[in-house]
Amino acid sequence: MAETISNISLAGVTKRYGDVTALDGVSLVLEGNEYVSLLGPSGSGKTSLLRAIAGFEKPDSGRVTVFGRDVTHLAPHKRGIGFVFQNFALFPHLTVYDNVAFGLANADTPPAADEIRRRVTDMVRLVGLAGLEDRGVGQISGGQRQRVALARTLVTEPRLILLDEPLGALDANLRMRMRDELRHIRERLGVTFLHVTGSETEALAMGDRVVVLDHGRVAQFAAPDVILNSPANPNVARFLNRYNVMSGALRGEAFTTAYGDLPYGKRVESSDAAYGIRYDRISVLDEAAPAKGVGIPVTFVTSEYLGSAVMFFFEAADGHLFEVEHHLGKGRMPEYRPRARYQLQWRPEDAIVFG
Repeated sequence: MAETISNISLAGVTKRYGDVTALDGVSLVLEGNEYVSLLGPSGSGKTSLLRAIAGFEKPDSGRVTVFGRDVTHLAPHKRGIGFVFQNFALFPHLTVYDNVAFGLANADTPPAADEIRRRVTDMVRLVGLAGLEDRGVGQISGGQRQRVALARTLVTEPRLILLDEPLGALDANLRMRMRDELRHIRERLGVTFLHVTGSETEALAMGDRVVVLDHGRVAQFAAPDVILNSPANPNVARFLNRYNVMSGALRGEAFTTAYGDLPYGKRVESSDAAYGIRYDRISVLDEAAPAKGVGIPVTFVTSEYLGSAVMFFFEAADGHLFEVEHHLGKGRMPEYRPRARYQLQWRPEDAIVFG
């Protein structure tokens, strides 16, 4: 995709810490006015990439361009980029109002006092904190502190907001509500959000597009449904936590595994050979049930209740653990006998082969 003045571009960004390569030639183009999730396992380079864009880390090589301006060597406060930290980094001795106003009041060329008051008041109202302006940040809830941190960033009117796991410190219920609020606020303001998260569920739910980082490289950059249904390689499939992934070798129209030659429907070019089937595409049948499609004998181990779904865990003869997801909206929870033998079955067209 060509670089324009309406997007954010990274070209060959590399960052090393001693012998460790945190970012390995990362190239990306983010469009203006979109929500992008940045997903990856611990140590994949997510925070390093965010810090390189923000200017907190200087790349060893490569270029960062924000809306047509090369900012690679600019100081963080000159880039026009907002940053929301995981721990919010609020000033505990200041009120909600003064925290939000801090960036404006301490700018190189601060606006007039009336302008600061207007913008802070409007932003406090936008994030749902009206009436709390005079409270200390220790007197409000975790979700409200998250809104203060977001308002403090947005009030300076950046065109790009970087969020480093902003929901990580919140409880599960609050995380769900803040997902919707963040998307709503971004859409109203028309700015670009780049949101780092280690949660595949959060990344897929929030991003218009999702970047998956793996060992400092971009493994995949696509819409959430594309990543979920067509992961680019076995590592992406594993990290999505939606696929049973088996090793083996691709041989013509079948994939050879410890359980025999398994047919498949889709093939994805990859340097790593593997066979993947989603948790929710598997049926559990009696051991003696006639084979329809792919069948693997297993032993039931345990289950995990998740509220709207149940995860069942089965062990194959070689010790490999298979996960099966049953959505309770499809019917009552099945009951399986501990250590009893069953057969896992799925349609070949639902399976993906990498190789």
